[in-house]
Parts: sequence; structure tokens; C-alpha cells
Amino acid sequence: MNQGVMDLNILDNYCIDTTQAEPDLLLELVEKTYSDMGYPNKLSGKTIGRTLKLLAKIAQPKRALEIGMFTGYSALSIAEGMPEQGKLICCETNPRAIEFAQSFFARSEYGHKIEAVFGPALETIESLDGEFDFVFIDADKRNYLNYYQAVVPLVKSGGLIIIDNSLWQGRVLDPQENSDIAVNDLNRFIAQDARVENVHLNVRDGLNIVVKH
Repeated sequence: MNQGVMDLNILDNYCIDTTQAEPDLLLELVEKTYSDMGYPNKLSGKTIGRTLKLLAKIAQPKRALEIGMFTGYSALSIAEGMPEQGKLICCETNPRAIEFAQSFFARSEYGHKIEAVFGPALETIESLDGEFDFVFIDADKRNYLNYYQAVVPLVKSGGLIIIDNSLWQGRVLDPQENSDIAVNDLNRFIAQDARVENVHLNVRDGLNIVVKH
């Protein structure tokens, strides 16, 4: 490992260590995800989760959408920051992940705000009516631009769209695979999209934060 990469890893760990802890239930969810589920690295992680919670606390979304719920870590993080009567709709295609997540939603004081919807996200989005204040995209990377294009018309003026894994482990710098190309295409598209303004942050695996005009 070269010195530059090592320094970045040390800084990442420092940021994790100096960010306030998640609720105990989320820590349990992380532990159980790693012990019971495949691909546990899909979890958003502490710095992303706490960022989502803070952004939701600032934005106070009454209606939010998550594309790619997995085991519910990010959903519970968002719900924690939402107002008491807020509603978060989560799209997920893995029924086992939904069952896992719902077992934690049932135990959380924020779980009543969350509705998990099984099925392809693009089909779910097409069936939804009304505006959203807050959207979090963290699903299959090849559809990132499709998800973005589908949700922008549904987001109200001043609403947030947050895209996780926007650096895709650095592969956006030299995109080769379809997923690499798709994530890079979305980042480039957003930077030129007159409907929004954004800031692209080097947090964990990248976080692209977008506000609709």
C-alpha cells in the first residue's frame, strides 16, 4: 500500500472515530448484517449514516424516498432525522433483506416512519404520486442515471437528492466496467444539469449531494 492510500485510510478512520456514535440498535444491525447476510459491505457505514441523519434533521422532509434499502441501516438513519409524522418509502428487490430490515424497524422508535416496498425501483417510482423532499440513491450502479432521471421530476423545489458510492472505489477515474461508466456518467450529468445544484464530496466512497432549484 502506498503512503497516499494509507494516509486516506487513516483519515477515514479518524473521521469515523470522531463522529458521534450511532444508536445501539444500529450497531446491532451492523453486527447481525455481517454475521447473517451476504455482501455486508453494502451497508452505508457510520459517516454516511450520520450524514444522512443530519441532513434529514436539517431538511425535515415530510416525504422521503430511498432506492436500495438493503438491511435498513440508512433507512433508520434517515428516519431518525425526519419529523415525527414523516414518511420514508424504501425500494428493495431482496425479500430476505426486507424481512431482516423490518425486524429492526419493529424495534426502533423511528420504524413507524418507514415503508418497505418490494420490487424493481423504477417500477415502484412510476407508481408513486406526489412530491418528495428527500431522496437517497444507493442501489445497482448501472441504473444510477435512470434512477436520478426518474426522481428529479418528483422532487420538490429545494428538495435533496443524495447519491452514495459516487466515487465507486475510485473506478470513476478510469471507468472500464458498465457500473464504473454508469456512475461516472451520472456524476458528469449532474454537474451539467441546470435543474439542480450540487456538491460532490470525498466522504467514504463518495457522496453527491444535489438540491433541486
